[in-house]
Formats: sequence, structure tokens, C-alpha cells
Amino acid sequence: MEDGKSRLQKTQADVEEVKVIMLDNLNKADERAGKISDLEERADNLLLKSKAFEKKTVKVKQQKQWENNKMKIICMAVGIAVGAIVIGIIVYYIVESTQN
Repeated sequence: MEDGKSRLQKTQADVEEVKVIMLDNLNKADERAGKISDLEERADNLLLKSKAFEKKTVKVKQQKQWENNKMKIICMAVGIAVGAIVIGIIVYYIVESTQN
């Protein structure tokens, strides 16, 4: 009888040990689920920020292209004006020299 009781106690101890391990596993699974949820939230936030960043970069790129084109137009206008002045001065001196 004692042998049967001893086996029963050993089995109960084994069951208790398995129960503790299972509870520990469940707690760890809950922790992981919480961490996964946090990671998903952070990933969503990063996605939103990346989309906003992309929109901002496109806007800045367009603005810089416009500024670049504007400077090209201004430089061409100044170049044409300087060229016209130089040509005007040359023509003026040619006309002056032929009149004298």
C-alpha cells in the first residue's frame, strides 16, 4: 500500500511540476504577445512617418527643381542682357569710327 501511495505522490508531484512549467509557458506566451503587439504598433508608426517623409521629400525636390530652373532663367537673362550690351557697344564704336 505504501508503494502505491508513494507512486501516487510521485505522480502528483510530476503533475504539479508539469503544471508549473505550463503556467510559466503561458506567462511567457502572454509576454511575447504583448511584445508583438508593441512591435506591430511601432511598425505602423514607422510606416506612417515614412509616408509623411516621402511626401515631404517629393515636395522639397519639386521646390529645389523650381529654384534651380529659376536660377537658370535668371542667368540666361543676365547673359543675354550682357551680350546685348556688349554688341551694342561694339556697334556704337563701329558706327562712331565710320562717321569720323
